[in-house]
Amino acid sequence: MSDYGGPAPSPFAAGLLCRCPRCGAGKLYGGFLTVAPRCSHCGLDLAMADSGDGPAIFVIFIVGFVVVGFALVLENLASPPYWLHMVLEVPMIVAGSLALLRPFKATLIALQWANKAKQHSTDDR
Repeated sequence: MSDYGGPAPSPFAAGLLCRCPRCGAGKLYGGFLTVAPRCSHCGLDLAMADSGDGPAIFVIFIVGFVVVGFALVLENLASPPYWLHMVLEVPMIVAGSLALLRPFKATLIALQWANKAKQHSTDDR
């Protein structure tokens, strides 16, 4: 592993770009949501990266708020049949969730690294 001596990027910039939280240049993901084992640029061990359920919760609340708001406005303005709601809102839910999940997960991982978060154990009392 190489020692990276450069300035750390903003956790929010690194997260939105899905980049390494230490150097901001290497890719964070090896797959769609699979975190790479190490940064290809600075060699940071990304095994510590565990965002848990946090990103999913944020995405559920944001996408849910937008889609339910859209559904309420559509219902009050046009009163379309239920099948039209399904045709419009199910793709909005899927597309919104897929679009937001990667950057939210990357941002939470970058914030963990920036704040030096560690796993809590029963020995930490």
